[in-house]
Amino acid sequence: MKAKNKFQQQIVEASKTLPAITKAQAQWGYDNAIEHIGRRTDKGAITCTKCGHSWQGTGYLVDTLTDCICPNCQAKLAVKTTKQRVFSGSYYMTIVTAHKGYQVLRTVMIKCVGKVDKPCEYTHSEVMQRWIAPNGKHCTFAKLRQTMGTMYYDSWIFPSMLELRQENDVYNRIFTGEMYPRQKLISEIKRTGFNKFFYGQKPIDMFRTLLTDSRTETLLKTGQSKLLERIMDIGWKNIDNYWQSIRICIRNGYKIEDATLWCDYIDNLRFFGKDLHNAKYVCPTDLHAEHDRYMRKKAKADAQHELEKQLEKEAEYKEAKAKFFGLMFSDGLISVRVLESVADIVLEGKLMHHCVGGYHSKTDSLILSACIDGQRIETVELSLSQLKVIQSRGVCNKNTEHHSRIIQLVESNIPLIEERLAA
Repeated sequence: MKAKNKFQQQIVEASKTLPAITKAQAQWGYDNAIEHIGRRTDKGAITCTKCGHSWQGTGYLVDTLTDCICPNCQAKLAVKTTKQRVFSGSYYMTIVTAHKGYQVLRTVMIKCVGKVDKPCEYTHSEVMQRWIAPNGKHCTFAKLRQTMGTMYYDSWIFPSMLELRQENDVYNRIFTGEMYPRQKLISEIKRTGFNKFFYGQKPIDMFRTLLTDSRTETLLKTGQSKLLERIMDIGWKNIDNYWQSIRICIRNGYKIEDATLWCDYIDNLRFFGKDLHNAKYVCPTDLHAEHDRYMRKKAKADAQHELEKQLEKEAEYKEAKAKFFGLMFSDGLISVRVLESVADIVLEGKLMHHCVGGYHSKTDSLILSACIDGQRIETVELSLSQLKVIQSRGVCNKNTEHHSRIIQLVESNIPLIEERLAA
């Protein structure tokens, strides 16, 4: 792709003088970015696929469940008991550097082939570069990818050249792998207080946010790194929902230790219309206790809201089922009656701990409650089109000792229901 604007043209020119990946950088990747295999035989002999050294293992559980270190090259190995003799894999590493005033993220793919009794063979290829300007603008250089006939979005065509590419979300999904420890930063990032730790974020997202929003710098310099990580996890644009409260916390020296809990707590305060500019609310002494208290209030409010939504359908329910109201029958021990309102059905579901509370909207169903001496025993659902019991459930959907008798009682009175249905 040809450069389409001055910014891209400047990046293309800068890329021509970017030094190649050094031997030291590649070697670090070989040593740290690869999961080397310790090939274990059925008899317990372990071979390091990195250096080819073999030794007798301690025992299956010890070898596989604890760290296995090659006594020859000190490589950490993932032990596999197998007859396989050749092991190959591809891994990523990322080098953070600066060049010509731009922050550059260099992604390198490392391939290794390990054979039993032979040292591992390595190759590496730089497959992608992300160039970031001090104002947060960026562009991508990458090799071509095989996009047809493969399910992998990072099937690189290695002989191709690193060239300017059209921005594509695929490049954001490429795994960064291990981070090369020696990082070179542009001055604009250094002064934000960035400490070379990415808080679980992709480097390009972290750098671009640092360069485009001063609030990131504020969070870093005030020690609110956990809050920074949480907000970036849920999407940086959501910081507007919390920023005024964050400023109150900073002003009062309140450090947020559990950012997930605090954000949930602020969301609940907002729901109940509390003052999010008031330190009394946003800087609680016991965050866990206050969070749990408001969660209980929120659950109660949600339940009330759901009940109100269901009760809005009262008129509709009465119009559909009024002909069955007042219907009751008994065998001397068990009495069964039709539930005559949405409220009755919701209450039945709540007390019996099952899902009948939402059944008032089922046009083909008639809901009845079976009781003994006024105590609910089971809830019955009858199909009006089939005129038969679909289900009868006791507390927590369990059948009671009266289950069969209840069904028999309802079905023996089907003619009464049919008579109402025809009316």
